[in-house]
Amino acid sequence: MSNEKTIKSALISVFSKDGLEPIIKELDKQGVTIYSTGGTEKFINDLGVHVVPVEDVTSYPSILGGRVKTLHPKVFGGILNRQNHDGDVAELAEYEIPQIDVVIVDLYPFEKTVASGASSQDIIEKIDIGGISLIRAAAKNYADVICVSSVDDYVEFLELISKNNGTISEEDRKRFAGKAFNVSSHYDTAIFNYFNHNNEETVLKLSETNGKALRYGENPHQKGFFFGNFEELFTKLHGKELSYNNLLDVDAAVNLMLEFKNDGPTFAILKHNNACGLAQRDNLHQAYVDALAGDPVSAFGGVLISNTEIDLATAEEIHKLFCEVVIAPSFAPQALGILKGKKNRILLKIHDVDMPSTNVRSCLNGVLVQDRNNVTDKAEDLKTVTNIEPSIAQIEDLLFASKICKHTKSNTIVLAKNKQLCASGTGQTSRVDALEQAIHKAGTFKFDLNGAAMASDAFFPFPDCVEIAKNAGIKAVIQPGGSIKDQLSIDYCNENDVAMVMTGTRHFKH
Repeated sequence: MSNEKTIKSALISVFSKDGLEPIIKELDKQGVTIYSTGGTEKFINDLGVHVVPVEDVTSYPSILGGRVKTLHPKVFGGILNRQNHDGDVAELAEYEIPQIDVVIVDLYPFEKTVASGASSQDIIEKIDIGGISLIRAAAKNYADVICVSSVDDYVEFLELISKNNGTISEEDRKRFAGKAFNVSSHYDTAIFNYFNHNNEETVLKLSETNGKALRYGENPHQKGFFFGNFEELFTKLHGKELSYNNLLDVDAAVNLMLEFKNDGPTFAILKHNNACGLAQRDNLHQAYVDALAGDPVSAFGGVLISNTEIDLATAEEIHKLFCEVVIAPSFAPQALGILKGKKNRILLKIHDVDMPSTNVRSCLNGVLVQDRNNVTDKAEDLKTVTNIEPSIAQIEDLLFASKICKHTKSNTIVLAKNKQLCASGTGQTSRVDALEQAIHKAGTFKFDLNGAAMASDAFFPFPDCVEIAKNAGIKAVIQPGGSIKDQLSIDYCNENDVAMVMTGTRHFKH
């Protein structure tokens, strides 16, 4: 028996009618018998195309307010029968069940309804039962039936039936079945996650249907993909395609700048997921200039981000630097014109969208999941543990440094002064190494650390760090505390006129 099947009948029941009209007209032109329900039936009738109501097949009306329309043996028998099975063919004849060769269904918009903030009752009513069942049945029986489960597939389906006069190969039917099970599994994942939003069940279900192949992964010999709705978060205004490494740096930049979202003009420069320059000033131009001064060497090829619109003066300065990506909430028209002067420079307009509440990463032969680190150290969280109280200006610098520290690879030490990142020690195996790295780097770029503030992502197990910091001129320290030897560091600060505050919150970033 040939693996090609010619469509003679179709069941069409969709929520959205967009793009459906040309398919219906083509099926009608080919003499296909069309079965339908409710709003779709009316839509087809209004096109002047003959349609058989499903109620005429089942001898049952749509009941329970439309909750039950297609759930009937005469519908599912027409879909699930095996056309090369004598017993199935005989039963179709005995019970007067029509053969169905194509099922066109799209599902109630469950995810959109949840995202809209609709009531619980409205959300529940958007859990599709009949549609999902039709999709699974038709996809299972791809040997005889083709399932069109998404508006996104209408154009391709129309091309298939138009080109081959309604004849579909088994290869195409199987391919559409794969698409259908992708739709059904994603739909069920969304529903489960809605019911499990408080994580009563320790279960991880992820489904991303927006996937894009990247040029490569971290290195050219690795494949790379991005799964997610990039366009929800950004409008890409200019430049080449983002790479795997670009996306990691953009993620780090966005999460860091969220700490400064409601602050004065702030500019950050990142390299390899860590800030190499960051400053907050009265105007963005000066914020950029001072951020760049933090490490103009590392800034080469970096990712730049602002918490406010990039103006012409700032754009003219940025244009002097080779950088991969520039991110901002908006760009002044003239600034945009300047920045587009480099054809490969990626310009991203960031939207005001909430970031995911959890972090997910692969680990060993499984996955690690944790809550997003939503704690930002604030003035009211600080506990002064030394005899010397930090000044208001010092507290501002301490909190400024703490925000950067939270988003820097552990072990980390961040040094800041006058709301400018002087230097940081990143990803070191000891906190002393991180501090010495930061001090050395600050000296390389001629920063005066006298009166600077120091932030640590975790406690000091010994007083060595505060001693090194004091000898470098640092006068204020912020750290979470919690070591059994905290008092040693406190005593050293008291003896050497250094103010220290503790937050009680560790900010490891591995």
